[in-house]
Amino acid sequence: MKIKKIMHKGVEWVSPDTPVTALAKKMQQLDIGAIPIGENDRLIGMVTDRDITVRGVANGKDLSGLTARDVMTAGIIYCRDNEDVDDVARIMESKQVRRLPVIDANKRMVGMISLGDVSHAASQKIAADVTRAVSAHHA
Repeated sequence: MKIKKIMHKGVEWVSPDTPVTALAKKMQQLDIGAIPIGENDRLIGMVTDRDITVRGVANGKDLSGLTARDVMTAGIIYCRDNEDVDDVARIMESKQVRRLPVIDANKRMVGMISLGDVSHAASQKIAADVTRAVSAHHA
């Protein structure tokens, strides 16, 4: 099955100067755990709810002054909308990520794919392997 069949469509990115408080509100409103960050028409990073907690709150920083750039994970791991679910599961497994932006042939972000999406569409073995890998404790 191709990723374009199971991805979440209509994903938006925000600029790196977006306040962390606005990111958290957007996550709450949309019931999501990650927001892509873009600049100059390119994806440059991702902010997850965990990034906000670990890089902002846990470090005792003043959240009112933090932006997406301050807490984001730089660089983007992504997949293409025409890739097979099993191949994308292997990307998630090897990179230990739970979510990936999906881009099309024109390098435009067209959706997001999550571990949950993959687990519903992949074989039980692949779903179990990727879930085990991304859930493993990090050293």
